[in-house]
Order: sequence, then structure tokens, then C-alpha cells
Amino acid sequence: MRTGLIAKKLGMSRIFEADGTHVPVTVLSVEGLQVVAVKTAEKDGYNAVQLGTGAIKAKNVTKPMKGYFAKANVEPKKKLGEFRVSEDCLLKVGNELSVEHFVAGQYVDVCATSIGKGFAGVMKRHNFAGLEATHGVSISHRSHGSTGQRQDPGKVFKGMKMAGHMGAERVTVQNLKVVAIDADKGLIMVKGGVPGSENTWVRITDAVKKPATVTLPMPAGLKKVDEPVAAAQTSADSAE
Repeated sequence: MRTGLIAKKLGMSRIFEADGTHVPVTVLSVEGLQVVAVKTAEKDGYNAVQLGTGAIKAKNVTKPMKGYFAKANVEPKKKLGEFRVSEDCLLKVGNELSVEHFVAGQYVDVCATSIGKGFAGVMKRHNFAGLEATHGVSISHRSHGSTGQRQDPGKVFKGMKMAGHMGAERVTVQNLKVVAIDADKGLIMVKGGVPGSENTWVRITDAVKKPATVTLPMPAGLKKVDEPVAAAQTSADSAE
């Protein structure tokens, strides 16, 4: 089981395929995503990696968190998230992950906080049909109707669908197809909509219900570090 990624939702767009059909996609951005901490079964009782992303000013970081990031030798991060992994997919602190962690054609699960709608009625919140437009119904056409029973049991059971606060809750959308990857810009394009408004942090993981049919990088898609090959070669030439 591999780690997931923390990305920022930029918005929606579309991609044209070779036959001219267009695919609606959600654009997710991954930037500066690093491993901040590693949890092991021997020390913590489970295997996991903690990732951090997003730049934040030093003045907005609490003193304990400054020490936490300094111990990991990474820049302070705005968003932290932990992912359970198998023992063979543990990473090292400081590793930076790339969007190439996912491959076009595979399916992923995306988790985020949905857009808050405030107080909503049952027709909008639970898709109720509402009351009839006639037969004595007046004023209360959009109400939910009866919620209880007679004298026995004489109460409203817990979990009854009623009007109330809608949205602003953790939502997971499963089996979204990765349409394209842009490694240079750090973008992931997934087919369909993703919970949350623009600039919302989302968690992307390998799909649980659809095993990958393509080869995935193991233990993770790490960002390649540019080695100073050219500089070393120049120094060798000058020495000669």
C-alpha cells in the first residue's frame, strides 16, 4: 500500500482526446510536497508517512511546530497529512514527492471538505419530494411532513432526515480516472468533479476498489534531484 499525495484544487477544465471528444477534468496542483515524519510499527505501532506542503511565513508558525520542522530539516509547511503505508513503502524524511507518483490511466480516490451550503431544507439537503400542491396543503409545500409515530413509541428516532446544516463535511469520491499528468507544472488532471471549492486541500490515494492495471512507481514517485553533472564535467575539462 503506497502513500497518497496532498494537492490543491485549482478548478475545472477539459482535455480533448485524439478523436475530438472532450473530457471534463479537475486540475490538482502538487508543489513542495515533502516527507516530514515517518511512523513505524516498532516505534509507533503502525506504518505511515506524514507529508507536508504549502509555503507559510515563519511568523505564522508556532514555536513547537518550528522545532518540529527543524528536527525534520524541512521548511515549515502550511498543510500536514498522514497516510498509512505498508512496510515496503516507507520513505525517508525529507523526500520530495512528484505528481509522477500517479500514472495516467489509473484510478484514484479523492478526499476533501465539501462546499458549505449553510442551513438547508429537506428538499435540497436530502432530495425529498415535498408535499403536494393541492389536497389541503398550503404554505408548507417544501416541509418534510411527519417525523414521528403515535403515542407508541411517541418519539422521533435518531438519524431522522430533517432540515439542517448542509455541506462543509469530509467527502470521498472514489474511482476517478487520472487523465493526464504534467510533471513540469506539477499538475494532475482527474476525470470529473472533486469535492471542495477552489484552493481546497485534497488527499489523493490509489483507488481501493479498482486495482491498478498500469505499472506504478514503487515505493513512491519521488522528485528527481538534478545532479551537477555539467558542472563536474566542466571542472574536469579545465583541470586537463
